[in-house]
Amino acid sequence: MSESPCNFAWHELMTTDTVAAASFYNSVVGWNTTDVGSPTMPYTTFNVGRTGVAGLMELPKEAGPNAAWIGYISVPDVDAHAERFVAAGGQLHRGPTDVPGMLRFAVMLDPEGAPIILFTADPKMPSNPVRPEPGSAGTIGWAELMATDGDAAFAFYSGLFGWTKGSEHDMGAMGIYQIFDINGVPSGGIMSRPPNVPGPFWTYYFNVDAIGSAVTRIHTGGGRVVNGPHQVPGGQWIVQAIDPQGASFALVSWVA
Repeated sequence: MSESPCNFAWHELMTTDTVAAASFYNSVVGWNTTDVGSPTMPYTTFNVGRTGVAGLMELPKEAGPNAAWIGYISVPDVDAHAERFVAAGGQLHRGPTDVPGMLRFAVMLDPEGAPIILFTADPKMPSNPVRPEPGSAGTIGWAELMATDGDAAFAFYSGLFGWTKGSEHDMGAMGIYQIFDINGVPSGGIMSRPPNVPGPFWTYYFNVDAIGSAVTRIHTGGGRVVNGPHQVPGGQWIVQAIDPQGASFALVSWVA
């Protein structure tokens, strides 16, 4: 068990065309971008105002051919948590690696093969005390795992990271959608994927001003809607989509 609940603290898009992806997401979500890397290691942040909330980089060859979003889970000791992750049935895809002055990270695959990154921030890294209000446009609103076995996946992640069971929703033939809480806050959901859905995989939801206008921006920017928009329990509206480079993402808003 983790000493304290561990949270999603960063999200990163690895893609085949960073310039086009930056333009697409800036339009759809309302972000702006800042280049923070170096000539030998380019890296871009997606920002709400002046605060970075996600990252953007060229798809590495070792990551495969498909553009994708990946989530970073903050842990107190990445080396120790990577060992626990493997002991619990996961796999180490890339061993703990330092990004000097910023973080130490490890790329993991859960027992069903869904990728996730564990990281520990460098204690000397300056923090930005001005954070956007949770739920405001541009912030990350939800994390959702389509697992082969939702119960087993929940047990795996909750055992490692201290996540707790929140409410659950009966999706009929699709089974139970189990919400997980982090530090008492509903933060995501886990469910068993339908037979026709490839997986397993994590999907990340970005808060936007209104779903309808965001859907228009998706189409205008060359993306494709694959599910929704529709209203979910609690009253929010969601849409799931694919960006022009093929990465899956989702949007959420209180406004239709």
